[in-house]
Amino acid sequence: MSASVVRATVRAVSKRRILATRAALTLTPAAVNKIRTLLHDKPEYIGLKVGVRTRGCNGLTYTLDYTKEKHQADEEVLQDGVRVFIEKKAQLTLLGTEMDFVDSKLSSEFVFNNPNIKGTCGCGESFSI
Repeated sequence: MSASVVRATVRAVSKRRILATRAALTLTPAAVNKIRTLLHDKPEYIGLKVGVRTRGCNGLTYTLDYTKEKHQADEEVLQDGVRVFIEKKAQLTLLGTEMDFVDSKLSSEFVFNNPNIKGTCGCGESFSI
């Protein structure tokens, strides 16, 4: 089991229309650059793995881990030379989601802009579908 990479925040997207893409997850240039930076000094890892687990006050939360291999049920997103693997349990919750990286004075985190979310908690770390 690998250690978590960084903290992630969830945002429900309501008034923004996301066009269907072939990939379950779309990465912004900021997310691609951050993933590339995280993996640069870790040649033993082939990418990041996104999963979900039951946690928080609203039901689910995303997990981000380094991964050394692709499991049979994982869906692979390859964008701009960066590989992100989605665990089977998280695949339906991520359809149409945009993964961004936001760096501010108070925090640096991956943000999932997910049109499927029906509600989030006050801190933005957990969500319900």
